[in-house]
Amino acid sequence: MQDILKKIDLEKLKKITLKQIKLFRKNSKKYLQTNILFSAFVISSLINVTLLRALTIGNSFAIYPIIADLAILLIIGSFGYYIKAPHQFKYFFSLAIVVTALTIVNSMYYTNYLSFSSVSLFATSSQIVDVADAVVQNVMRPKDFVFLWQIPMLIYVNQLLKKRDYYNKVYKIEKRVTRAVNTLIVGVVLVGLFISTLNAVDISRFSKQWNREYIVLRFGILTYQVNDVYATLRSKISPFFGYDSSSKLFREFYEENLKEPKKNKYTNIFEGKNIILIHAESIQTFTLDAKFNNQYVTPTLRKLSQEGLYFSNFYSQEGVGTSSDTEFTLSTSLMPSSSGTVFVNYFNRDYITMEKQLKGKGYYVASMHGNNGSFWNRKVVHQYFGYDRMFAFPDDYVLDETIGLGLSDMSFFDQSIEKIKDISQNNDKYMVKLITLTNHTPFTDIERISNFEVDYKYERINEETGETEIVSAPYLEGTLMGSYMKSVNYADFALGQFLDKLEQEDLLDNTVVIIYGDHDARIRRSEYLRYFNYDPYTDTILPKEHEDYQAMDFYQYELNRKVPLIIWSKDKKLRHEVKTVMGMYDVKPTIGNMFGFHNPYALGNDIFNLKDNLIVFPSGNWLTNSIYYNTSKDEGFALKQEVISLEYIEEQKRKAEQILGVSNAIIVHDLQKGLLNKE
Repeated sequence: MQDILKKIDLEKLKKITLKQIKLFRKNSKKYLQTNILFSAFVISSLINVTLLRALTIGNSFAIYPIIADLAILLIIGSFGYYIKAPHQFKYFFSLAIVVTALTIVNSMYYTNYLSFSSVSLFATSSQIVDVADAVVQNVMRPKDFVFLWQIPMLIYVNQLLKKRDYYNKVYKIEKRVTRAVNTLIVGVVLVGLFISTLNAVDISRFSKQWNREYIVLRFGILTYQVNDVYATLRSKISPFFGYDSSSKLFREFYEENLKEPKKNKYTNIFEGKNIILIHAESIQTFTLDAKFNNQYVTPTLRKLSQEGLYFSNFYSQEGVGTSSDTEFTLSTSLMPSSSGTVFVNYFNRDYITMEKQLKGKGYYVASMHGNNGSFWNRKVVHQYFGYDRMFAFPDDYVLDETIGLGLSDMSFFDQSIEKIKDISQNNDKYMVKLITLTNHTPFTDIERISNFEVDYKYERINEETGETEIVSAPYLEGTLMGSYMKSVNYADFALGQFLDKLEQEDLLDNTVVIIYGDHDARIRRSEYLRYFNYDPYTDTILPKEHEDYQAMDFYQYELNRKVPLIIWSKDKKLRHEVKTVMGMYDVKPTIGNMFGFHNPYALGNDIFNLKDNLIVFPSGNWLTNSIYYNTSKDEGFALKQEVISLEYIEEQKRKAEQILGVSNAIIVHDLQKGLLNKE
């Protein structure tokens, strides 16, 4: 009897199951038939954002960012159902344009900066006009436009649906509010499901927004952009909120890390001397050793590095603000802002700057730039930072010779000589910063004036004549790297001419020249592969299996981004190479010790008081003498053949988080206000 009942129950269950399957199929078929436009938008958008990750960070099949992106698409797409079917295309097409533009912009941005763009950069969008050639030549790639397929695809779908009178048919049967609510609920459920997978580290990094690559890797590009919009808006109103917690973070950090002045052999070595700071655009350290056909690319910088203090493992710590971030970190020994740029978003703060401290010691402080003073808002920012005067185009420089973005370095330096001479005659001591321009990307304009050859010449026997002849292999000619080398060579020559003229005018007496590269050149890894692995005899790149092949993976590329820092004086030849890793935020404490000023709130250190050092990058990655640590991947690259303990790594991770957090708190909430007067 029980067997019969079980059989009946099974038959009944089978019928119910089959009925539910048929009903599901029917409803699914009906849903797909009446939601073609919505489905086309969601699927095409999901493909594009997934393709973006594949072409940048490469985690195209990771399930978590797909869930997050799908949830966002369902939520924003659900509102389209509130629009009548015949007019829905306008809504979904507009969203598709936004998604397509977002993927293109981020693809281009990642190519150049190995990070993802921020809406806060729209505040400086007018500068794109000035660097349009750089954008076209260095940033745009054919792959950046593969995302455009979404637009014609949706247009085609729309035309097809119109021919089938789809919209009118759907309009008659569509329960718009019901579909909108149901779709929204599915999106919210996916959000809840995604949130349940997060851990404390994910949430912390998401809220701080420092490590953009990690956020896109874990949360997807759409979630990142939504969070970025929130973070940007928060930056406008956050000075009114969160002050207490930021102030507490500030106090606790400096209870442990307030810098006390320490003496070393360089203490006050240059006190009272004039300072000429040269902001060397896009010059990287590897160019100091580069040579072609036994001719060095940078003979001037090499000479200065051998005669002065040369910091050969020095890294810029700039973020999206590039050169302006470098200026900010140099002046304050703070990190760049986590949202936007200080020069645009947070310039009107009372920072403890090097310029203010030098003025406190009786220095006249000026800056000079051959570009427009409004670029990066410099004209305004330099006043807040403590400069007495900014000399800039068009008020103070004549555009008599142009290369690339504007006034050539040769003309800029020549026109600056008289200005420095006048400052010297009217002031007991001074600091002048000169911001160069010619070596700015895209580099290619230098080709019309440079005669520096970047080919590879070698001897061979002519098979017909039997005589020895000189043969030229192309090597870097016609490449972006080749143009960069020629541009660096020109910048180096202009610098040499400038120093010679300073000497002729007796302006190098009692003066210290400090030269720093503002950031790397952002040249693609493929260019380095040709530079390091060229075979002139076959005009090809060595295969990976070759014993002389030099790889250029993520870590090697990042480590190669270091820039030169040289402190040189005609009167005192120090002749010393400093190999300890050093960041831009270490410059102010280091030269402050030499010139007799001190900032206890600096995040960097006097490099001569350290055996090991921690450099924190805006991405959250960090570097010491022992290891480069990739926070996104939670892995490190050892720089020495030694055991690196987990305790060491965890301690450096903790310090890096602290530095990023307290720096942003200072910037947002103006926490250094009034502190300089108390020193």
